[in-house]
Amino acid sequence: MPAGMRRIVLPLLGIGVLLPFVPLLLWAFSARWFYPDPFPGQWGMRAWRYLWGPAGGYIVSALAASIGLSAAVALLSVLIGIPAGRFLGLYRFRGKWLVLLLVLLPIIVPPFTVAMGLHLWFLKLGLAETVAGVILSHLTVCLPYAVFVLWGVFSRYNPEFEDQARSLGVGRWLIWRRVMLPLIGPGVIIAALFAFLLSWGQYLATLIIGGGRVVTLPIVLFALIGGSDRPVAAVVSLLLVMPAMAALLISARSLGRRGMIGIW
Repeated sequence: MPAGMRRIVLPLLGIGVLLPFVPLLLWAFSARWFYPDPFPGQWGMRAWRYLWGPAGGYIVSALAASIGLSAAVALLSVLIGIPAGRFLGLYRFRGKWLVLLLVLLPIIVPPFTVAMGLHLWFLKLGLAETVAGVILSHLTVCLPYAVFVLWGVFSRYNPEFEDQARSLGVGRWLIWRRVMLPLIGPGVIIAALFAFLLSWGQYLATLIIGGGRVVTLPIVLFALIGGSDRPVAAVVSLLLVMPAMAALLISARSLGRRGMIGIW
């Protein structure tokens, strides 16, 4: 992209990304704001004090639960997605289109239908209203994206590097750790990022499978939006965005440093 166009496009892109957060920031630091005033009539930190005070303990607990759940889903998605993507990317076999359809099904079917079907199944298995059940329900949505990303990575992966290492007497574990993982590292980061962000924003599956016992930040946010305390709702909205933005920035920095080998 030419330098002149870059000076125009990048600021516009930044404004388009940051503009929706301006009302949230105004509400988060407002003490009194009535229509039709364009800005708060009184500024304050009441919403932030509420968050870190005794009354806001349930919000902090929901934040910790969301981080733990999304991290677990991202880890499991990568652990399952690497062998699945390797098999689908490196080998040709009859019925591959059927595997593609099965991977796509949780994305094609409406989320409410998937969640209700899982809920009936999990009731019989004793997984309803448990953390494990919520993690599994998130995996049905997140795992297909991780598999597709790693499928594309392995479709451009050259296994001859492994053969050369094996001919030099390198063991299987070292081949995976020192040969394969460095080559597919950017793809693994992207797959984990997709899984984390998709799990982070899950509301319907958490509500149905968790049954109110597993409370995450989206659950709390939807409850606050229905109330009248907009400053607290704005603070929780910012909390919901911050970890996702941090994950994007960390991944972008890592990819920029290591390159996009194995993806393009």
